[in-house]
Amino acid sequence: MGFWYDGNKNYAENKREKEGIVYYIRGVREVEGKRLERYAVNTHFIERGEDLCQLVDRYVKPLYEEGDILAIGEKVVAMCQNNTVEKKDVKIGFLARTLSKFATKNSDAGIGMGEPYKLQLAINMKGAPLILWGAFWGAVCKIFGKRGVFYEIVGQDVAGIDGFYMHSSFETYHNLAVLNPENPDGACEKISETLGIDAMIIDANDISVEILGTSPALRELSTQFLCETVGDNPAGQDDELTPFIIIRDIKDKEAMPYVPMKAREE
Repeated sequence: MGFWYDGNKNYAENKREKEGIVYYIRGVREVEGKRLERYAVNTHFIERGEDLCQLVDRYVKPLYEEGDILAIGEKVVAMCQNNTVEKKDVKIGFLARTLSKFATKNSDAGIGMGEPYKLQLAINMKGAPLILWGAFWGAVCKIFGKRGVFYEIVGQDVAGIDGFYMHSSFETYHNLAVLNPENPDGACEKISETLGIDAMIIDANDISVEILGTSPALRELSTQFLCETVGDNPAGQDDELTPFIIIRDIKDKEAMPYVPMKAREE
């Protein structure tokens, strides 16, 4: 963690293709003695209501090798489930308009509660009393240098709201919020049962990673291990269109040539 980047991670030098599937080398990450090479699989823009298993079969299966782990961005899963809210259906109230003015702005984690529509959606989901309670303690704890308390109080489902972002590379997300996937463990289990691929659904940005769901075999691994495999957010946060990350233990094999991104200069 702590390495932040600007722009698209899909460097042309890292581009590869197999059986018509384009993917990008994301380099090797050493975790608990394993040398894990990651491949970011390029897809079309996935719309609401598409079939997740069919997408994995189309884009991941041709590249998959026994023992690989598949990491899936949570937004794609929620889009497939159509677990979304349109901006026109959210009416901003006084509380959201007022509290949003005091919210922390942090572009590295995506748009936050400084967006009134997003805050109003959180109020609709959790109720005004809990949001006010979270905002109060979040402000108090921030004074003492502890951040993230607001989301600890109101819940991960609020933290997982994504969208209503006018600066998004994709126009769809200007007026659409994507919620957390429903039953993420079940979605991973279906991929495992249908395609024989062990998968996890992640909520990642350039600051943190959270595991939302896993297939049964991956539950034998520690959450810390799984987070570390994608700790540098290999899917990216720009317009990469790489929601599927294949993680492969290459053991002592030579890694594929890889041109790393330069960390942002602070």
